[in-house]
Amino acid sequence: MKKIIGIGNALTDILFQVDDNALKMFDLPKGSMQLVDAGLSAAIQKTFSSIPKSMVAGGSASNTINGIARLGGETAFIGKVGKDEIGAFYTADTKKNGVYPLLLTSDTPSGNCTVLVSPDGERTMCTYLGASCELSARDLTPDLFSDCFIFHIEGYLVQNTDLISKAAQMAKAAGAQVSIDLASYNVVEENLDFLKKLVKEHIDIVFANEEEAKAFTGLEAREALDTIAELCNIAIVKTGKHGSYIKHNGQTIRIASIPAECIDSTGAGDLYAAGFLYGLSKNYDLEKCGKLGSLVAGKTVEIVGPKLLDSTWNAIKLQENAL
Repeated sequence: MKKIIGIGNALTDILFQVDDNALKMFDLPKGSMQLVDAGLSAAIQKTFSSIPKSMVAGGSASNTINGIARLGGETAFIGKVGKDEIGAFYTADTKKNGVYPLLLTSDTPSGNCTVLVSPDGERTMCTYLGASCELSARDLTPDLFSDCFIFHIEGYLVQNTDLISKAAQMAKAAGAQVSIDLASYNVVEENLDFLKKLVKEHIDIVFANEEEAKAFTGLEAREALDTIAELCNIAIVKTGKHGSYIKHNGQTIRIASIPAECIDSTGAGDLYAAGFLYGLSKNYDLEKCGKLGSLVAGKTVEIVGPKLLDSTWNAIKLQENAL
């Protein structure tokens, strides 16, 4: 089986369903990802402590890798957690989902992401990186990339240019294809020059939603696809309920979304990547890869959080062959 390895921030997602006024309390731009310190993270969680919450092992690349594992792929995940309750939860949840954890530990508290889910399903993320951001280029060794078919990078790592560059180079040296999810429009805007250089030199597959694609190119989704495809082998631009575009070797493929009632978009893009990359590992053509990505993403928006029920994964597997 072709192994898919991810690298990213090992974060435990703590999800609250709120109204839009809640975002104004902390001056949070809707749909953004904001880095916060431990104090602000605790204050936000305390403010909404009376609201029921859910907790899952999260992080963008982790969600993708977990999804691939649930589809039946062989996976591993590189990250760093604290020696605390949240770190233990993260490790156990990762193993539970069938992912081999390549996790280092730190004395710093584990990272977490408070996800505020608006009534329309849009998610605003307040991320305390904690131990997760201590993963460094020094932690990487060639053996981590052995037998790797696809190496998937989380765009939120872009602030650590040494780590992300060395990881991509090691993966390529091991013969892997390298993919990246551009993560968030504000992350792209703040790191644009580095991201463009990284994609051009080391990346084979780029995932972006329409806001990220516009931040990366200055263009709307369809035109942005063409520009991104000039820098990599496979470009994917996701357009929410309108589906997605894929471009490879000058050919553009339009993928429809599946009918879904959006409750929470948390992890939908990550799970689209899971379906797509799993499809590549199974040698599916790009249209079927996109359809599988769309199917998994569509099921994800119908629940709170990025973790689908066993019954849903079973239903997806039954539909896979018919795509």
